[in-house]
Amino acid sequence: MAVLRVAGAVALVASSSARADSGVNLFSADTFLLTGDVRAVAVDGERSWVDGAFGKLRFGGREDGASSNGRLRASLGSADIVWQPKLGWALSATIVGTVQQRDRVEAGLSEAYLGFKPLTNGPIKFSARAGLMWPPVSLEHGGPEWGLRDTITPSAINSWIGEEVKFVGAEATASVAVGGGKLGLTAALVDANDTAGALLAFRGWALHDLKALAWRKVSLPPLASGIEPYQPPFTHPLKEMDGGFLKRPGWYARAAWQLRAPIKVEVIHYDNGGDPEAVDQYLEWGWRTRFDNVGVTATLGPATELRAQAMRGHTVMGFVEEGRRLVDMRFRSAFALITQRFGDKASLSARGEAFATRNHGCEVTSADDEHGWAVTAAGKRSLGPDLSALVEYIHIDSRRAGRERVGLAARQVQNQLQGSLRIRW
Repeated sequence: MAVLRVAGAVALVASSSARADSGVNLFSADTFLLTGDVRAVAVDGERSWVDGAFGKLRFGGREDGASSNGRLRASLGSADIVWQPKLGWALSATIVGTVQQRDRVEAGLSEAYLGFKPLTNGPIKFSARAGLMWPPVSLEHGGPEWGLRDTITPSAINSWIGEEVKFVGAEATASVAVGGGKLGLTAALVDANDTAGALLAFRGWALHDLKALAWRKVSLPPLASGIEPYQPPFTHPLKEMDGGFLKRPGWYARAAWQLRAPIKVEVIHYDNGGDPEAVDQYLEWGWRTRFDNVGVTATLGPATELRAQAMRGHTVMGFVEEGRRLVDMRFRSAFALITQRFGDKASLSARGEAFATRNHGCEVTSADDEHGWAVTAAGKRSLGPDLSALVEYIHIDSRRAGRERVGLAARQVQNQLQGSLRIRW
């Protein structure tokens, strides 16, 4: 309902602005963007989490968890249609519809928010957003469709942001020149993100480019016997659980400092404000999820860029029993991505990362702890103004004792090779 109210507000503002402001541009070629890609994929190892298993990648092996022998398959990556009407000189909207393939093709609303960016000649620049959106955490995503630039698959950190850390709320940013650089400060109120943490706790980290869509549910892997009576085999990443919109909002605060040198440092603290004891008739629970993230972007040469992020956080769910919540998990991950560009036509990227979770709850215990690492190599080549080709290889090695519930070894290794033909029009 909150998303519907946002959409209604967009329509109302559009109507009034169209009558009063000559900066209005609702329907023209400049207000629409279409992006999409198709894939060829070869993958081995265990079945994917997308199919309700423990696999760490978007694609996976055979039904019994054995190797798929790297067989080649074709797949839809995703398609996004973006509408960005101008509602005035300072006011705009962004609405994104997405089609993507999980175990089946699904379609839904990805983003819907108003943007406010007034023109000013003063030392302080101001902007704001309100609606359905992601927090400004990822250094790998960009553009109105929240797409990837140099790889097919984001890091584990930003895969999780894409799948579980989306909210309905409002954000304001002020920026000012400092010491030859620029300092930006952002504060926000967030809601409808009360279930963030469920997928990370029950499945663990993963690497994929799927996005959370409004009102869509996501399957969970086989649960520990102690938690099965409390939790359905699915979660809705975008859901209000604690009694009403903005009744118990979360928040985040962010600082971004662009130094005089070609280095940018970003720090964000996120708290979804969830009530861990809130539960609905389907036994979906609220989660109290908090994390800190630090990101650095540095230009190492005329065509070489380094991006790195580190995150650590804590999430809890359920009532307290014998001094512990049903789920009490700490999580952390970090990556470094280096990209070498060759003019405007091509790039090569390499990324290394590590991740882990630790459980101290009374029903989800150390058997569901995990740790692992992954390396990614990707190449991109422009084939024209609207078309590009990418190839990417991922090797991931992880250990999670919970896999033994379905007859798999705790340690699993996967390799995934993808080719993508991407259009942006």
